Amino acid sequence: MKSKGAIIIHSIFWGIILLLALATIFIGGAKQTTKDYVFSYGLFSVLNLSMFYINYIILIPELIQKRKKYWLYILAFILLILVCVLVKTVIAALYPEDLLKTINRRNVAHYMSINEYALISTFFSGFILVSSCIIKFSVDWFSNESVQRNLESEKKDMELQFLKSQLNPHFLFNSLNNIYSLAYQKSDKTADAILKLSEMMRYMIYESNDSWVALSKEVEYVQSYIELHKLRFKDGAAVQFTLNGEIDGQQIVPLILISFVENAFKHGVANDHDDPIKDQYHCQPKNPSF
Repeated sequence: MKSKGAIIIHSIFWGIILLLALATIFIGGAKQTTKDYVFSYGLFSVLNLSMFYINYIILIPELIQKRKKYWLYILAFILLILVCVLVKTVIAALYPEDLLKTINRRNVAHYMSINEYALISTFFSGFILVSSCIIKFSVDWFSNESVQRNLESEKKDMELQFLKSQLNPHFLFNSLNNIYSLAYQKSDKTADAILKLSEMMRYMIYESNDSWVALSKEVEYVQSYIELHKLRFKDGAAVQFTLNGEIDGQQIVPLILISFVENAFKHGVANDHDDPIKDQYHCQPKNPSF
């Protein structure tokens, strides 16, 4: 039991068993001494707990999950029930006054037969072991699901960091070359280019570290990227940017759009105004992701 969830599930199960035992005592009408209750419920609680956790900690992990010995597990399962029932029955036979005798509200003693006691013990032992299996497989399933989700999240984060590591140097060097050309030409656009580069770098370094970012921020980043590239051209780059729909309140994986825009500039012809580079984005309103 490594997680808090497993501890809670086990606590709930044994709490229910305890409540059922108390209900049997107070509602059943049988009159027994405190010694009888401590002897019967205390002793058999130890046996039931032992049987439950032998199956939970040893049999299922070793025979099913590790070795895949299903038939061997079934034999061990049956043997564990038989041993537990045998122990309970022998103890009951040795101490019939404490375990087989009940006194009703009319103060009339009733003795349960040893066969009846063995049959009841068999059903209850089977219930304990089946419950152990259900709880074990449920806890493991939820634990594996949690691990899988964490691995997928870590994988996405690693992919994003890899994308950023590939994107940042390439983009930075190109932008610095563009700004250098503007500065060399003593262009009035130099200051504006430096400001846009600063805003974009701030977004890339500080604001795009989460798994999801606001779509409006990503669109602003793409627009700044386009404007920065357009400064390279004397008459402005031949770029047509179209945005349809609503972007407020929506989210997107960071830096996922910029690769398409970057490839468009890399492989397209940005100075042909008759055939401009086209960026079209269609945003569906009230959609949690892009």
